Amino acid sequence: MNRLITLHRALVGSLQKLDWVPLLLLRVFLAPIFIMAGYGKLRLGDEDASFLQRFMPDPSTVWWFENTLELPMPELMAFLAGWGELLGGWLLLFGLLARLSSLILVVTMVVAATTAHWENGWHALPETTLTMPWEWREDIIEQAVEKRTKARDLLREHGNYRWLTASGSITVLKNGIEFAATYALMLLVLLIYGGGRFFSVDYWFEGKLNAEVN
Repeated sequence: MNRLITLHRALVGSLQKLDWVPLLLLRVFLAPIFIMAGYGKLRLGDEDASFLQRFMPDPSTVWWFENTLELPMPELMAFLAGWGELLGGWLLLFGLLARLSSLILVVTMVVAATTAHWENGWHALPETTLTMPWEWREDIIEQAVEKRTKARDLLREHGNYRWLTASGSITVLKNGIEFAATYALMLLVLLIYGGGRFFSVDYWFEGKLNAEVN
């Protein structure tokens, strides 16, 4: 028994030395998702826009926030969402102000989940076999599955179905909160534990500050 306890402690000690690995992987995984999402909401790549206009949200994003999501102050909300995701993603990538950027992105995901996805339930896709038991919009799943079946039948009859599905099957997006909630939970880990050791700017800054204090 004592030997098992010793082995267990040794294993835990070895794993704790690698605590920076999952934090680094989370940052590297999440950063490009938010960078691309934020970039897509802004006009940074719009060659027809003036220098100042490129820092503003894309008109289509503002329209979506105003008419589809019915958010107040849609231009401001789109501006905050775009820059929050873009800057937050870059900060996560380098592990700079990781906790602050994680908090901003958690809030962004909560807003996205409650305004853009909540009414569609949990699942992002119309899964006939639920991956989570708390789906509250099974009626949408039934409708989506019916639409998907009819779409496939039409494509089989009138299109080159084998070519159309060579890269993946035809489906219907249900657009529930699944992705937003998953990202928020992943960000919550970074919010609590920070960017991790060795490969984050925060780690070296904190080490330098501690050395100066001591």
